[in-house]
Amino acid sequence: MASIADSIESTRFDRDALLAQARERTGLDDFGDTWFLEPMDRFIEAANREGQLTSGGFAGQTEVIVRGLANRLRMIEDIKRHPEILDEEVQVAGVILGLPRTGSTIFHRLLTSAPGMTGMRWFEGQNYAPLPGDEPGNPKERRAYARAMMDGWLNLVPELNSIHPLDTEAPDEELLILGQMFVSTMVEAMTFVPSFAGWLDGYDQSKGHEDLKTILKYLQWQEPSRRGAKWILKSPSNLAYTELAANAFPDALLIMTHRDPLQTVPSYVSMEAALYKLVSNIDDRAVGDFWFRRLVKWMRMFEEARAHIGEDRFIDIDYRAVGREPLAQAERVLSRMGIATDAGLQEALTEFLAGNKREQRPMHDYSLERFGLDEDAIRREFADYRQRYIG
Repeated sequence: MASIADSIESTRFDRDALLAQARERTGLDDFGDTWFLEPMDRFIEAANREGQLTSGGFAGQTEVIVRGLANRLRMIEDIKRHPEILDEEVQVAGVILGLPRTGSTIFHRLLTSAPGMTGMRWFEGQNYAPLPGDEPGNPKERRAYARAMMDGWLNLVPELNSIHPLDTEAPDEELLILGQMFVSTMVEAMTFVPSFAGWLDGYDQSKGHEDLKTILKYLQWQEPSRRGAKWILKSPSNLAYTELAANAFPDALLIMTHRDPLQTVPSYVSMEAALYKLVSNIDDRAVGDFWFRRLVKWMRMFEEARAHIGEDRFIDIDYRAVGREPLAQAERVLSRMGIATDAGLQEALTEFLAGNKREQRPMHDYSLERFGLDEDAIRREFADYRQRYIG
């Protein structure tokens, strides 16, 4: 019979074991540039100490890590066999940022529904490299993997469907890819690792974005119909690390979505509590305390970055205006990108909106009290932001 010490040890991450599992899964051993090992080690240290993972959560997070490493191995191998992948010309026209829960997901999907636009799909974010059994133009194994993964999430935490519009085929956040390299806010969003989050704020994540550019080329190479299309990226990581995204994609319009923090803060904390339920048993008030302070810090980091970057790179989109006139707000952004408004554009946007109404999903219930949040504290910490953008 295994001892208690053996049981504890079995739920501790080990870098060499994880790398070995990825090599065994793929039959490959070249990870390319191994810069990602430093943030990987930092994550492992924090997760083993702070993560409070359940046995099921440990197994799930192990799969997430091994899958990401396997993606990297497969992509490096494909680039060796098809060096023309690196010749793909990717146009990133826009990067959406803002506090989480500001309507950025639906706005992202609205923009990418326009003719000549594209975005990374959720199933591609989970496996950006083809799996055995996939065919050119028919990534059936990746789609099946993503559907099974999403079904598993909803079985464990049904309320996720009311919080975030889950759709394996819809455009989603590039942090799904960056997190596989142990950078971006996805890491702290899926595992409770406060010390890692603090460390990441001071870490140079630019190599992650350089790899992201290569991965976008890889995705475009896999689907040649995307050539010539303009990519829209979107992630809450872009709020915390705005200059990183701005420097990586110097021609991209920075699209900031806005909503009152009195709604966004408890909504996002509720989402984080639901995500942590997938892997751990973190107290709701601990989630509230960590994420309130984290969101305040992200906003301070953003304010400093925006002042440094300059206003000409930004366009501001109000959540309330999108609710009143979504077509007009989408056309504002697209026109800044050089996309002409015509009947075809309006028809595409209208068709998207008809199939993506908020009332088609369950309502998301959340409260300040459950997470130990204080309305006065939110008003105080976000006073400048609310005065400037919310009114």
